[in-house]
Amino acid sequence: MQKQRWYVADNGVYSKLISVMGKKGQTRMAMWLFSEMRNSGCRPDTSVYNALITAHLHSSDKAKALAKALGYFGKMKGMERCKPNVVTYNILLRAFAQARNVEQVDALFKDLHNSIVSPDKYTFNGVMDAYGKNGMIQEMESVLSRMKSNQCKPDIITFNLLIDSYGKRQEFEKMEQVFKSLLRSKEKPTLPTFNSMIINYGKARLKDKAEHVFKRMRDMKYTPNHITYESLIVMYGFCDCVSKAQDIFDELINSGKDIKISTLKAMLDVYCMNGLPIEADKLFETARIAGVKPDSSTYKLLYRAYTKSQKKELVDKLLAYMDRDGIIPNKRFFLDALGTFGSLPASPESNSATSSNRPEATVRA
Repeated sequence: MQKQRWYVADNGVYSKLISVMGKKGQTRMAMWLFSEMRNSGCRPDTSVYNALITAHLHSSDKAKALAKALGYFGKMKGMERCKPNVVTYNILLRAFAQARNVEQVDALFKDLHNSIVSPDKYTFNGVMDAYGKNGMIQEMESVLSRMKSNQCKPDIITFNLLIDSYGKRQEFEKMEQVFKSLLRSKEKPTLPTFNSMIINYGKARLKDKAEHVFKRMRDMKYTPNHITYESLIVMYGFCDCVSKAQDIFDELINSGKDIKISTLKAMLDVYCMNGLPIEADKLFETARIAGVKPDSSTYKLLYRAYTKSQKKELVDKLLAYMDRDGIIPNKRFFLDALGTFGSLPASPESNSATSSNRPEATVRA
């Protein structure tokens, strides 16, 4: 790029190129661009480092990516031209919130507080998200108060993370209060708002409330997406309404739309959680015939269900399919499976076999 004398790339160009490579998962190319930039005599600034951090965070090895991100963050603090700005903090806070690393989120938030950088609504959302994901409701509410005192108005992301956090903790009164506040605000609910309420009511077996949310969503002229339908399917599964879950799934099939793996998995999960491995196997077979290719998480779900119900023939068939589809179980897969086996009661046959091979105990005086 720099060999063309009529054009000299600046930080903005390199920053955008690094971002593009990061989004495509091309971390090495992003690093090469960063190296090429410095070799060309162009000095990186904060925006370039922010792009480089983001590029690493798109990689599949999250633990390594987070460590790299912190390394770049440390370097930035030592360079006057590249001091972290609020965007830097927000990128890192969001990443560690998603990783549920509250300790690192606390450290970053404290570091920001001691710096000259002023937090914005994205900063507060990132910290609240971390606390909410870890069920730390009081800490989340404390940050919300601090957000309001800083004259930062909650946006739809704020409302959604509060609704989801309260819902997961089954603090439904607070969840409903937040929803009412959302309706009174200038913000508008989004599909994730309703989806979260439906699934969390479902987990608490509050079927009527979940159905009311769905009705209200339709009354407000929102069009359900596949996640909405998956939330309804799983909700009915938690509420022991397998037939209603099946009706929704059949409706999606009959609509002619392509069925996503996540939707198939939701219906399989309903069968599995309700102790219906035969029905799960039939649906799995039908999906395969229809050309739906299951992923490893689908196999894992079925494997655990089949072993728990002691359906050896289904386990054997599933393993054959895994081999045919090139699904190679990793260590975690086997650990989960072994955990399921370990929790099973011993069968009478195994007990009798063990006792028949065991020497008879002799009683000594």
